[in-house]
Amino acid sequence: MALSRGTALWRTCSRLLPRQPHLLPAAVRTQSSVSGELVPRTSLSRPPWSEQTALVSEEEERSRHAAVVSTVNRQIQQRDFGRLFAVVHFAGRQWKVTDEDLILIENHIEAECGEQIRMEKVLLVGAEDFTLIGRPLLGKELVRVEATVIEKTESWPKVHMRFWKRHRYQRKKIIVQPQTVLRINSIQLAPTLT
Repeated sequence: MALSRGTALWRTCSRLLPRQPHLLPAAVRTQSSVSGELVPRTSLSRPPWSEQTALVSEEEERSRHAAVVSTVNRQIQQRDFGRLFAVVHFAGRQWKVTDEDLILIENHIEAECGEQIRMEKVLLVGAEDFTLIGRPLLGKELVRVEATVIEKTESWPKVHMRFWKRHRYQRKKIIVQPQTVLRINSIQLAPTLT
């Protein structure tokens, strides 16, 4: 009975109180003292460069592109680029490699020990002064990354243990993964860019 009296009392009291209209967030926003922007203008809310960017004409863009390509071609022909590096996609991962690097891959590949393979998925090739970026890959005729299979082995045993205290629950799993070691022999660029 006390519960029903309390609810009846609440219903009668709530009828006596004046009802206020519910304000929607859009209505609150328009009535606020903030100007039209929701985010305050700080150094973090807008970029540090100026809002207006000057558009470059197509002719000027072509001339800049030709200058860059001729500079890179000259460096490639004179072999004046230093040590090359490449980012290759192999065995589900991306690897940044240079000459004579060793790569440990967590699975076996089809090639036998001592065989040379070519890594065809090259995402990027770079040197000291230039970088060639593929969209998403560089052409097979543009860059050539070769590697040698050094060793095919298995990882050391990893123990995966599940244990619940006070439940007599223990599960032990020993994981041994196949591994392949590759040595990067060379990274070669085509004589000229197009």
